[in-house]
Amino acid sequence: MSEYRVRSTGEVKTQGQLRKDNPNTSLPRVWNDNVNEALGIDPVLITPQPAPSGSYKVVVRNGVEQDAKKNWVYAWKEQEMFTKYTDSDGKSVTVANQKKAYDAANTSTLAASERSKRDELLKATDHYGLSDVTMTDAMKAYRKDLRDVPQQTDFPGTITWPTKP
Repeated sequence: MSEYRVRSTGEVKTQGQLRKDNPNTSLPRVWNDNVNEALGIDPVLITPQPAPSGSYKVVVRNGVEQDAKKNWVYAWKEQEMFTKYTDSDGKSVTVANQKKAYDAANTSTLAASERSKRDELLKATDHYGLSDVTMTDAMKAYRKDLRDVPQQTDFPGTITWPTKP
């Protein structure tokens, strides 16, 4: 969505909002420098969102700013992901509790992903278990090691994947 900064007020508006603000003005589908001058606006260029510097940080849009070339671009700021708050029951929810819940959810998601990977590796060897095929001891050990992946000490954070024979 195209955004523009109104020079007189500093407001950031979309093309749709500017069309609505100028109902008696015929505006072309594609706006160029002439349209920008006539409306007293500058285009806002999209800049990529930077990566947060820590695990419990987020980067959010914070209006617009001018870059070194005097173009108006997205401004970003980093902030803490969690803040202490009081829930609807009047209980205080601490940052530590929020981090714990966040980490548990991420671990659960990672564990499900790793189990899915393990299941695909097992599925790729299922044909060795057919009644007309003799499974080697090495393949039996490999499949057992795959089934035991979730029991590894640091699962799902660190996994030692068995080597297919």
